[in-house]
Amino acid sequence: MEKDIFDTKNIAPMLLQECPPFNNKDYIFELKLDGIRCLAYLDKNTSLRNKRDKELIDIYPELKDLHKQVKNKCILDGELVVMRNCEPDFFSLQKRALLSDKFKIKLASKKLPVQFVAYDIIYLKNELICEKTLIERKMILKNTVKENKNISLSRYIDEFGVPFFELAKKKNLEGIVAKRKDSIYQIGKRSYNWLKIKVMHDDDFLICGIVLKENGEIKDILLCKMNNGIFKYYGSVSLGIGKTESGIIKKYVKNNKKSPFFNKSNAIFCEPKLVCTVKYMEITKKGSLRQSIFKGLKDDKLWL
Repeated sequence: MEKDIFDTKNIAPMLLQECPPFNNKDYIFELKLDGIRCLAYLDKNTSLRNKRDKELIDIYPELKDLHKQVKNKCILDGELVVMRNCEPDFFSLQKRALLSDKFKIKLASKKLPVQFVAYDIIYLKNELICEKTLIERKMILKNTVKENKNISLSRYIDEFGVPFFELAKKKNLEGIVAKRKDSIYQIGKRSYNWLKIKVMHDDDFLICGIVLKENGEIKDILLCKMNNGIFKYYGSVSLGIGKTESGIIKKYVKNNKKSPFFNKSNAIFCEPKLVCTVKYMEITKKGSLRQSIFKGLKDDKLWL
């Protein structure tokens, strides 16, 4: 007899494509929460699995009774978040994710409690319901989950994605998500029926060095800025580096080498005069760029 998908617990959540903001009456729009995506298997107990199918309940013991908040056996798709001042705090969540000591986990669960925000339901009463439309699943989700401090439902609006995105941007949130109202749930697949619209920042940085791969191509570009006469390090960028600009940067570094002024192993440092534009989500508390993407060299500048 084939095992039930609830028992095997080896499915992956549906994934999203990226796009710019838009309005469309065929879509709903939700906040893109800055957290950890996971599936919640709820029956006589609670199991939380991340996208790599790792069990998380030992790390977030405050969520061990989520199954008591649902009317029937089910699988929910959602996000683990730590909320501060009514906004997701990814840095606090990240700290929780790295803990392994049971005593520290217990303390953190009281000081920085995590909650599960559910935005879909894909299994109910021993049956997959992925073929139902998103709006049908949203109604089932609402009728299945009883909210409390540990679990809540993601709210959404119809049609007006652009003003909703601008509001998220104004509040410095991660962005929004757009989903077709008639979309089915495609387990483990990336679909244009679900779209993520991120709030990103653009800024200019000085290139202060590079790290090379074994084949001689650029692995990372090191970034800095001049603040009050002192160079401040902003981490590195590795995505989006084109072949032409890679060649220009490598040639510049080769001809303008400089002694290391940041602690970065395997790096080749250079005179920080070459300027590039980088797109990124935010600057972390440690001062590096999160989810950075290289946009290009600035040919109208030599230094900031």
